[in-house]
Amino acid sequence: MTIYGDDPDPPKPNHLIRNSVRKLRRFYKGGSLRQQIVILLGWILLVFGAFRAHRYLAEPSVPRLICESSSHDRSHQIPVPRQADRVTLSRTWESLQAIYDAHPPQPLDLKLKNFKSLSDFPPLEDIKNHTHISTEDAQASRQSHINVTKKLLPYPNHLFSGQGIVVLAGGRYTGYATTGLGMLREVGSLLPVEVWFKDEAEESREWCTELANEGVACRRLSDYMNTELLEHGYQLKISSILFSSFEQILFLDADNVPVQNPDRVFKAEKFVDTGVIMWPDYWKHTGAPLLPYIVGLSDGASEMLREDQTAESGQLVWDKKRHWKGWAGWGDKDTFLIALRSLRQDFYMVPHALKTLFVNGTGHGIGMLQADPTNQASYQPMFLHSNIVKWSVRGFLCIGCAHDPNDPVALSALENPKSSIHSHIKEHRRIFPLNDMKAMNVDPEPLIWKSFEHVACRSVWRGEDLCNRTRVHMEQTFGYSFPKSKVSPIVGDGEQICLMNT
Repeated sequence: MTIYGDDPDPPKPNHLIRNSVRKLRRFYKGGSLRQQIVILLGWILLVFGAFRAHRYLAEPSVPRLICESSSHDRSHQIPVPRQADRVTLSRTWESLQAIYDAHPPQPLDLKLKNFKSLSDFPPLEDIKNHTHISTEDAQASRQSHINVTKKLLPYPNHLFSGQGIVVLAGGRYTGYATTGLGMLREVGSLLPVEVWFKDEAEESREWCTELANEGVACRRLSDYMNTELLEHGYQLKISSILFSSFEQILFLDADNVPVQNPDRVFKAEKFVDTGVIMWPDYWKHTGAPLLPYIVGLSDGASEMLREDQTAESGQLVWDKKRHWKGWAGWGDKDTFLIALRSLRQDFYMVPHALKTLFVNGTGHGIGMLQADPTNQASYQPMFLHSNIVKWSVRGFLCIGCAHDPNDPVALSALENPKSSIHSHIKEHRRIFPLNDMKAMNVDPEPLIWKSFEHVACRSVWRGEDLCNRTRVHMEQTFGYSFPKSKVSPIVGDGEQICLMNT
């Protein structure tokens, strides 16, 4: 972090001027007229610069944080992750696909009956009736499961290495990912990152070129597999984990915003012991009684899962080498847990219940605050999975970006009076409840807005109006300021820098 204004004894301008005059006199005497004019102009510029430097350094000693923080600067030193062998990985996937196709579950078209209520935990009878599977189909699916697990390929030791972060992006999720990636560097993460897109149509090449400067590589699933086979967005998650070059992965949803440096999750005692960290969701398990039978956990229909805590996979830590077979599933939430339990593999579920973060002064939710897995004794937040209020600077402040101005989903929070954060944006108020943040010893919102400012003013997504609105909100809400650069005030107007009183 670069700090200004903390020098107890700033240089005196008279010393600077006296020394400069002595030196210039020696060169001035005896020179040609042209040399004398050049020296005189140089002396005037030097004096002017000395007074400006004194004025800047002699201001009251108040620490200020510049927008380009030390963590951002260090990110330029992070190497871009190498790409895994695409040919070998594609062949690996083709082999896996052949195994899955040869042993499909039954029935192929699973019909679901809606629960009576989505707000209350369903009674057992509703769970039983939610998924109707005949005894014959259950037996056939159980045998298919046995066959698949027997035939799964061994771990390819030469394909993957190292630790890193995997993020999914594409479409509107790219805007969310810009915030999460910015926050990774703001909180000090130095891990390499892979951003995965479904295909070339969803990839932003300009953004990817920019990300390479911060240790981030863009990848396309379509380079490894036929993405038309992916019928649901959740399947992109498991595919990106499979094809990532990293052996040990911290997976983050695009709308996941780290509020502390997550790099230490790989050093967590429970990860070292088990190779998997999962985080809890709100609910108990609603799996059908035949599910434990199908995956080999019981000899018949069972209610054994009913009291289990479900998982929330907006963040996931996974060691592919130790759990190469355990990731087999649809790619979201409890499919990971069921696969691990079916294979009798160890995992760690964070014991601290998640906390819901609400919009300041309201009962409207923002997202789920998930705990630091390295702290088993007490709850300390590490991730904000923003599953309700999605954090993107365009989604907050862009005016006229919606293709349909009558679509409330496409309007920005500033444009949409029905948005739960509309008044906070318009009136320049904090969105996070500050007292709650202080109680948890974190205050991520100013840093999130620093990430916003980088996107709006300094990235390929920058725009003058968007940048101005972002900076005005930062100034009036958090006390940031955006003076012209005082490093070289004589040459041009100087670059805008961002300061915050602390």
